[in-house]
Amino acid sequence: MLCGLLLCAGVADARTPQRTKQKADAEAARADIQQKLTALKKDISRTEDAKDDAADELAASEEAISKANRALHDLAEEQAQTNARLRELEDEQARLAQTIAAQKQQLARLLREHYVAGNEDRIKLLLSGDNPNRINRDLQLMAYVSQAQARLLDSLRSNLAQVEANRDKTQSAKDDLEDIAQEQRDQKAVLEKEKARRAQLLANLSSRLAAQHKQAATLERDEQRMGALVDRLTRLIREQAEAEKRRQAELAAAKARAEAQARAQAEAAAKAKAERERLAQQHAKPGSKPVKPEPDEPKLAGEAKPASKPEPQQAEVTLGPAAPDGAFASLRGRMSSPIAGKIAARFGTKRGDGPSWKGMFIKAPEGTEVHAVAGGRIIFAEWWRGFGNLIIIDHGGDYLSVYGNNQTLLKHPGDRVKAGDVIASAGNTGGNEESGLYFELRHLGKAFDPAGWIKF
Repeated sequence: MLCGLLLCAGVADARTPQRTKQKADAEAARADIQQKLTALKKDISRTEDAKDDAADELAASEEAISKANRALHDLAEEQAQTNARLRELEDEQARLAQTIAAQKQQLARLLREHYVAGNEDRIKLLLSGDNPNRINRDLQLMAYVSQAQARLLDSLRSNLAQVEANRDKTQSAKDDLEDIAQEQRDQKAVLEKEKARRAQLLANLSSRLAAQHKQAATLERDEQRMGALVDRLTRLIREQAEAEKRRQAELAAAKARAEAQARAQAEAAAKAKAERERLAQQHAKPGSKPVKPEPDEPKLAGEAKPASKPEPQQAEVTLGPAAPDGAFASLRGRMSSPIAGKIAARFGTKRGDGPSWKGMFIKAPEGTEVHAVAGGRIIFAEWWRGFGNLIIIDHGGDYLSVYGNNQTLLKHPGDRVKAGDVIASAGNTGGNEESGLYFELRHLGKAFDPAGWIKF
């Protein structure tokens, strides 16, 4: 019990470091993916000369707004979890209070009965001259009552200590809520500042943005940029999948070699032991001096030692594979729309004087929830020129889904998602004139019509 109380106290004292460590661990888990995506973006940007694009001037502001909204979303989830924990602690506190009250009443009753009976019960019984068997039975019953009183006192002490530990945990949860509330206030201040900055930029650049988005060359360049991004992400996924297969094969081969070596050594040891026993039996004839079997010979320098179990290696954070091959294709025609809204542009239709649409644009109010159409892994979640705040999901089997023009990205690269999970909120980032969602499906890097796959 004492160890449990000390552990509870330790947990309460280490509240702030633990919360900080959990956040640091979560960020560290994404570091490998983020580094690869940053290098990929720089590599693609080096092949272009589009520094005068007016949309680029919005990038920093729209990325900051997305990050602030995502931070608020994460803090709201953390706040809900902390509130739930606080309610559980309050319920536990009420239960303990009822238990302690009942134990106090029981203890008071026992003390009162003991006082009424007097303190000389055992002496009276011994001097009463009654049947010795009855006296012995009554003394045993009195001992049982005393033991019951001692157990009740121990239980009461334990519950009182648990109440104290519960009080510390409750205070810790309340402190967490206050920290979260302060972070929310800070993030809201950042959000309002960036929104004002973006509004000013849009007012200054609206005419330039409108002119640029009417140019066929700009639209084609945006699509080429998207194609290059998808191709490189696909290649990165395949390279990592092949590297993982090679690593697993090497581990399996090393394990097989170690097992074979261990078996060979065991067989050699068994043969040597059998030979020593045979020689011992030959020398154990009548009149001959018994020969004691020799112990196993020590290993010589340079001789192979039994293979030790390979040390576990730290798992590498990868971009794929996200799901078994064929899982996404089996959902054809049964997937729900990624957003509730009105379809404004369909796959294959002309975009003014520019190229045809490679996906669909669905009009929706700013902030409308965007859902994953199927399970998979987030492989890209950043601002991308021409598409604003962009999320790409790998569904396995070389299938990708693309979600552009979002106001806020709620997921990070490497996060796993299920069908229907909220991954973003709709907006008009990337210089889009209307609020909504740009949606694509791609296979082997090529865009195809989502109409036969998604129930819009």
